[in-house]
Amino acid sequence: MRALANLAVDKTTLLIDGDLYLYQACAAAEEEVDWGDDVWSLSTDLKVAKKIFTNRIKEFCEKLQSEEILVCFTTGENFRKKVLPSYKGNRKTTRKPVGYKEMVRWAYETFPCCDQDTLEADDIMGILQSAKTAPTCIVSDDKDMKTIAGKLYRPMSDELLQIKDQDADHWFLTQCLVGDATDGYSGCPRIGPKTAEKVLGNYPSWEQVAQQYIKAGLTREDALVQSRCARILRATDWDAENSKVKLWEPVI
Repeated sequence: MRALANLAVDKTTLLIDGDLYLYQACAAAEEEVDWGDDVWSLSTDLKVAKKIFTNRIKEFCEKLQSEEILVCFTTGENFRKKVLPSYKGNRKTTRKPVGYKEMVRWAYETFPCCDQDTLEADDIMGILQSAKTAPTCIVSDDKDMKTIAGKLYRPMSDELLQIKDQDADHWFLTQCLVGDATDGYSGCPRIGPKTAEKVLGNYPSWEQVAQQYIKAGLTREDALVQSRCARILRATDWDAENSKVKLWEPVI
């Protein structure tokens, strides 16, 4: 991972979700070709994909008035799979766009990029922003990034959010209850966003989360496993000296 000390201290560094926006650029440049006689092929013009991604980066910089960027990528075996082996298991059969790996290689040669073995791009952005050692702004449309306090720019809706600590914690506890089917962790049975809001009320706590799992016939350990999958890492969850995750523990 690029050291925290290397982040600009006088300018805001944009922490960009490389997984998401590079994927989108590559997918947008992918084309199906019908060769006739029931023969089809897929191809990607990487020149087009590179232009799309470069333009996105420029748009982010212009919108947020900063030239300091760090594009974050996922690499290695995700630590959450040791917490819950089925985590993101539903994505095993989902292919990346043609040329995606080459696009990642090109991105590293072209832009300041960052990765850390076993961590997702979300975790890297979460750790860097929550460290609060330098001004940052996360650029991502992933709803999970609302669990990190600080600035969050969501390009799809063109909104710049300033997320407070208590709001980040509230969103995290909501995710602990609701889960995320696309990421392969189910949350608490029969709990959706509206029910989660009622359960947590104005004074949310992890004990409320645990009690819902117990009412559903599950255990505190089940609640903890789901919560650790939902947790986007913060600086307090990362042992920088040894490059290891410190699995989240609830404060009771």
